[in-house]
Amino acid sequence: MGADVVTFGETMVLLEAGSSGPLRYVETFTKRYGGAESNVAIGLSKLGHQSLWMSKVGKDEFGEFLIQKIRGEGVNTDFVKSYQGAPTGMYLKEMRRPGDQRVVYYRAGSAASFFNENDLDEEQISQAKILHLTGITALLSESCRQAMFKAIEIAKENNVYVSFDPNLRFTLMGELGEDGARQVIRQLAEKADLVMPGLDEAEWLFGTSDEQEVANLLFESGVKQVVIKNGGEYSFYAEAGGESGRIPSFKVKQIVDAIGAGDGFAAGVLSGLLEKKSLGDAVHFAAAVGALVVSSPGDIEGLPTRDEVLNYIEQKEGNAGGVLR
Repeated sequence: MGADVVTFGETMVLLEAGSSGPLRYVETFTKRYGGAESNVAIGLSKLGHQSLWMSKVGKDEFGEFLIQKIRGEGVNTDFVKSYQGAPTGMYLKEMRRPGDQRVVYYRAGSAASFFNENDLDEEQISQAKILHLTGITALLSESCRQAMFKAIEIAKENNVYVSFDPNLRFTLMGELGEDGARQVIRQLAEKADLVMPGLDEAEWLFGTSDEQEVANLLFESGVKQVVIKNGGEYSFYAEAGGESGRIPSFKVKQIVDAIGAGDGFAAGVLSGLLEKKSLGDAVHFAAAVGALVVSSPGDIEGLPTRDEVLNYIEQKEGNAGGVLR
């Protein structure tokens, strides 16, 4: 039996400033790590599912650190390759002043950008229940793009459900330009079974902020399910030929760190679908995961266990007969 969810993409080492102000005045950093796909894999692992993450890291100490940490969270890292030809990517998080976080990337030409279709393990993808991808990987390099289309092809041939989160990164659009990036990300979205953009991403991709209109455009391409996140307000969900609706977000008193919340949300939706929940119930569960993630610093530190999510929902809503809606 394969993993419940297989994913691949770049994870980087994060050096987080230990004090506020411009980086030139910062003396100490906390070492963390983050990457959209590994965040989702860890989120799923914490929720009780088997997840597998493929990637390339540098043959360096940071690469060893990433494998050790992600494996330690229960994710299968057996198909992560150490690459001699380029370093592990990294990024720094600067706290200019309260509420003003800035991120500086050192990822151009990183080991992960050399990931290609030969690095995919066809057997693992074909045995999975879900293949989860993000638009970040598509913008890293031509070889990464080819690997994504190849992975989708393998998944489709083996009736593996394909999940796609556009996860736009304008700083990565370099060689493609905005129009080229939009074209690639739309092509990937149209090949998926589930697409989970933010409302701003959906508008950038399809030229409309009408959620049902976005969903209908995706359904015409063969997409089966659509979830559109609208920040801390609500999430819209729709199924081809089925129900649609809005699930309100949980109100959070203080947002400590919003980075990684979308990955936690994605893990929550996929967890719900693996458990055969309706799409609406999966989104409700995911909203609770996202709320818990923004209440903690770091990308993965706040990813909750199943019990923590259920306790949070009960605390917020009371036990309405055990129905998660």
